[in-house]
Amino acid sequence: MALINLKDLLLHAKENKYAVGSFNVTNLDLIDTFIDASVEENSPIIMQVAEVHFKYLKLEEIGPTLTNAANKVNIPICIHLDHGQSLKSVLRAIRAGFTSVMYDGSKYPLEENIARTKEVVKIAHSVGVSVEGEIGAVGGEAVGEEAATAHAAQKDLFTKIDEAVRFQQETGVDAMAIAIGNVHGLYKGEPELDFDRLKSISDAAGIPLVLHGGSGISDNDFKKAISLGICKINFYTGITQNAVNNVRQYLEANPGAISYPDMAKKAMDAAKETVKEVMRVFGSSKMCVADKSLCISCDEESCEALDPRFQPEAKTVLYSELVEKISKEVLSQLGKK
Repeated sequence: MALINLKDLLLHAKENKYAVGSFNVTNLDLIDTFIDASVEENSPIIMQVAEVHFKYLKLEEIGPTLTNAANKVNIPICIHLDHGQSLKSVLRAIRAGFTSVMYDGSKYPLEENIARTKEVVKIAHSVGVSVEGEIGAVGGEAVGEEAATAHAAQKDLFTKIDEAVRFQQETGVDAMAIAIGNVHGLYKGEPELDFDRLKSISDAAGIPLVLHGGSGISDNDFKKAISLGICKINFYTGITQNAVNNVRQYLEANPGAISYPDMAKKAMDAAKETVKEVMRVFGSSKMCVADKSLCISCDEESCEALDPRFQPEAKTVLYSELVEKISKEVLSQLGKK
């Protein structure tokens, strides 16, 4: 059993000064690719499905596939909904076995963002699922051909320190995505992260912070951001860029190629190497064998070593228990009316 929720995972990252890579799954091939990279690097991992990518796959089908794959390895794996846009999507993800959800209410005024996110937290926490929220606005979200459009960060949309503190206190989120000069997809020019703002938010809010739009940020900036409180980094565009480039090189060298499996393998080979590289930069590599404290999510003999601090009660609620737990919660609430 390797499933872990976001709260447990990021608290470990915060305590040990590293960040966990969060990688978008847009097809079945990427699941084994990401897990193989995680196992080879002895690194925890977050595999996420973004609502904007629902056009590529069915949530109810990919959820059990992700959890089944995670259960086969002794590496802490969080299954996360990325940029959930509605309560309906959040509930679908929880029912599909996700151990974490992001509700993105950043497009709403602060009061409404807080109210909507607070409701998601109440529901998710009742069944052991963690919640990521967003305050400020990280621009550049795009899919398909539109993803090739570069974006620049808008300073007037950066996360405000006082609003971040209020958002965290009133919603009770487990992790908070912030805007400090980062954008989704490709960057227009060089990214300029506001590290002073990051430090102030981290010191004031005190919870794990999330950096969206990781592709295009330098290794040195990643490391500095992690030292100042970033515990989760979303990274996807760089993976697909390298995958496509590897396929292009293969086709240029083999113009007569017609084997799709060979092209897909070239894409996945590049994707895996990219993930392994960023895991090393984020400092998550070897974390599964460093002090064994992440074994709360895995079997007692994870990595062929027994962890004296292994605590079965700290495990994320199992999907097989989830429906019963939700049912009891609903019935108890009905009984109060």
